Amino acid sequence: MRPTAPDPADTDAWNTYLAEGNAKQARKRVAADVLLRDPSGRVLLVNPTYKPGWDLPGGMAEASEPPEDTARRELMEELGIRITLLGLLVVDWVAPHGPWDDQIAFIFDGGTLDQDHADRLRPRDDELSEAAFVTPAEASVHLQDRIRRRFEHALNALDGGRPLYLRDGEPVM
Repeated sequence: MRPTAPDPADTDAWNTYLAEGNAKQARKRVAADVLLRDPSGRVLLVNPTYKPGWDLPGGMAEASEPPEDTARRELMEELGIRITLLGLLVVDWVAPHGPWDDQIAFIFDGGTLDQDHADRLRPRDDELSEAAFVTPAEASVHLQDRIRRRFEHALNALDGGRPLYLRDGEPVM
């Protein structure tokens, strides 16, 4: 038999009850990346020093950090740029893989940098060895499978004008 929830008017008992439920519920890792372009339509890729292969700029959320704040923070820390996000392109539920539990991965539209800013863009910390604007076709070659699928669907969402929900890199809705 399930225990009966306390009366919400009893604030202490109610908060204890909610805390117990919260402690038992699953927690998800959250990644937030940005699709950022230059005036010629090339996309920004970064080469992380802590894992193989190229990636979109962005990173992992800190505790209780909203995904859009994660994306902006990571671009400031790693590339020294402040951007205004123009919208959501992709949400991808990523199944457990290797030693990792499942996660939720977002890609936001970072818009287009003017040519001067694009030309001056350089890594600002030791997490990145390189940053480069490449054509979408070149990006698909440089990205590993999981992020490549997400990236290609982000381009489709950009063209289609609406965000996509993915399950392990494949559209489900």
